[in-house]
Amino acid sequence: MRERLGRECVYVPSCRLAVYLALRRWCAPGGSVLMSPVNDDVMVFVVLAAGLRPVMAPVSPRDGNIDIRAVPESTWRSVGAVLTTNVYGMPDDADELRTRCDRMGIPLLEDAAHAIGTTVGDRPIGTFGKAAAFSLGKHAGATGGGFLALEDPADRKALEHLRDELLAPRQLHRDLAYALRPLARAAVQRLHLVRPVWRVMRTLGLLERERFRMELQERHLREAAGRSPDLGAFDRWVRVDLHGYRREHGRLLRRTLRRRVSGLDADLSRRREGTRLLGGTVWAAAGVRSAVAEGVQDRGVPPLFRVPLMVRDRDKLVARLERCGVVIGYLYDPPLDDFAGPEFVEPSPAPEAARWFAAHALPVDPLLARRMMRLLQREAPQAADPFPGPALRDQSPRV
Repeated sequence: MRERLGRECVYVPSCRLAVYLALRRWCAPGGSVLMSPVNDDVMVFVVLAAGLRPVMAPVSPRDGNIDIRAVPESTWRSVGAVLTTNVYGMPDDADELRTRCDRMGIPLLEDAAHAIGTTVGDRPIGTFGKAAAFSLGKHAGATGGGFLALEDPADRKALEHLRDELLAPRQLHRDLAYALRPLARAAVQRLHLVRPVWRVMRTLGLLERERFRMELQERHLREAAGRSPDLGAFDRWVRVDLHGYRREHGRLLRRTLRRRVSGLDADLSRRREGTRLLGGTVWAAAGVRSAVAEGVQDRGVPPLFRVPLMVRDRDKLVARLERCGVVIGYLYDPPLDDFAGPEFVEPSPAPEAARWFAAHALPVDPLLARRMMRLLQREAPQAADPFPGPALRDQSPRV
C-alpha cells in the first residue's frame, strides 16, 4: 500500500481503529469534527470515543458525501477537523475540502474504507488528507485488517506507539476464526445457503443490528461520554460486527491478509466492470451515472465497494431480495443525526438530502452485478422520485 499511495503506512487491525488513531493524533479532546450523516453508525461512536463532538454536514443527493457549498460559514469556523466518508467508494471532493481545511487551519482526515482504488482526477483517495484510514475487509475480501496512510512520515512512530497501547493481545483461535471466515462465507454463497444461514442468525439473536442501525443505548452512552477520550468506554458500540477491531494480529492472519491483498488488482477490475453495468441502469445514483459515463470515455470507471441504486419502497425490495438469498448490507438509514439525536451529535442544518439518500439507496455489490441485474429486472422496482430540492447539478469530483 505504501507503493500504491506513495505514503508511509501504519498497519492496524481495523479501519475503525485507524480513524480513532487519526482523531487522537490531530484533534484535541473537546473539539468537533465535520462529517457526513450518511455513514456507518460505528463512526459516530469512534468520534465520541476520541472526546469529540460529531457535526453533521449537509450532503449532496448525488452521492451522499459532504456538500461543501451548503456548509454554513459559521460551521467552518467552529469545527476542528473534517472527516470524509467516500460513501460506497464515491469520492468526496477531497481537493476542495483540503483547500478549505488549509484555509481554516484544520486537518482533513480521510475515511477511505470504501475507496481503495478510487481517484479524483489522477490522484488516489487517501493522498489528500493529513491521514487516511483504509480497510482490508472491504475490497480485499478479508474479515479485518487496515492501515493508516500518513502525509508526514514523522508521525509514524507516535501513531505506532498509541496503536500498541490500545491493542488487545493476539489469540490463535481468534486468528484461525478470522482466517477461515472468508472461506466459510464463500461456501455459504456457493451452496446457496445465504437465506437459511441469515434466518438462523436472526432467530438466535446473533445479529447486532435489529434493522439497519444498532441500538443507541442512551443511558450507557451518557455514562461513556463523561469518560472520553476513552476507547474502552465505547467498546460496546465500536466493536459491533467486528469484535476483534483492536486485537493484535498474529503471523497466521497477517499471512492470510497478504495473500488476499495480492489479489486486490483483480478485485478492483471486477468491481469496475460491475460498477459499469449497474451504473448504466435507470436506478443508479446521479453521481454514479456521471462517474461511469466519464469513466467509460477515459477508461477509468471507479471500482466501487457498493453501487447505490435509488429505488422507491427500498425496504420492501430489501425484504424481497432476502427471500431470493441476497442480503443487502451497508444501509445507512436513518442519517446519523436522526439516529443519535442532538444530545450526542450536532444535527445538519439542511438534513433533507441525507434523509432522501438514506431512505432510497440500495447498496449493491458490483461483484454480484449480473445476478442483481437479473433479479432487478424480475422485481422491476420503480426508480426513486427525484430529490425535491434544487435540480441536481454536477458537483461531483471527477473520478
